[in-house]
Amino acid sequence: QVQLVESGGGLVQAGDSLRLSCASSGRTFSTYYMGWFRQAPGKERTFVSGISRVDGRTRYGDSVKGRFTISRDNANNTLYLQMNSLRPEDTAVYYCVASQVFGTAVPNRDYEYRYWGQGTQVTVSS
Repeated sequence: QVQLVESGGGLVQAGDSLRLSCASSGRTFSTYYMGWFRQAPGKERTFVSGISRVDGRTRYGDSVKGRFTISRDNANNTLYLQMNSLRPEDTAVYYCVASQVFGTAVPNRDYEYRYWGQGTQVTVSS
């Protein structure tokens, strides 16, 4: 069982930066693929980014490539999402997720992630 708690969301202006954090309970953090999804009002949940267990491979949704950076600190059971050059269309609730799927590809589909945090709101004003 994994519990995930996000923090770092808030209200910013277009062009600003934010860093989201996700604290994970348990002693097996490094055995999970980790990632971020987001959901804007009235829209479907979409994949933002994912990271492999220990070798640092990453994957990004097309809309955030080059602006967002995912990272993890396995020693401290924490996942991060550095968000730069924020746009109004980045406004959404951001969810931290954990997956134990087999295989080497970083998962990017919501059903591949078993554990979800409660989410943190990010609002970008124009």
